[in-house]
Amino acid sequence: MNSTLTSALLFLAGLAVAGCASSLPATDVDAGRRLVEANCSSCHAVGERGESPAPEAPPFRSLSEGYRVSTLEEALTNGISAGHPAMPEFAFTPEGVKAIVAYIQSVQTRGPSR
Repeated sequence: MNSTLTSALLFLAGLAVAGCASSLPATDVDAGRRLVEANCSSCHAVGERGESPAPEAPPFRSLSEGYRVSTLEEALTNGISAGHPAMPEFAFTPEGVKAIVAYIQSVQTRGPSR
């Protein structure tokens, strides 16, 4: 797997540390949806359907197929950079990280974090 895709997947994998999204308040999931729509949707498919605008960017709903989404929390808190110019570095507040993790877990189609 190339380093760009690996970095992006590691970033997304950390989002799920907060546990199963169904056990979190709907407001966390809603806030997470707004954050990923604003920050990630120009490259990634962030919803339950659709293709990613950037073919190399994995859809968020399939992240748990190869990674534990929970491993993304640290990357989101500390700032993430995929190591390529097209993906900017992101850093989120602890509340934002919790919300993003809740949202990403809520859209997983299958895998270890579901």
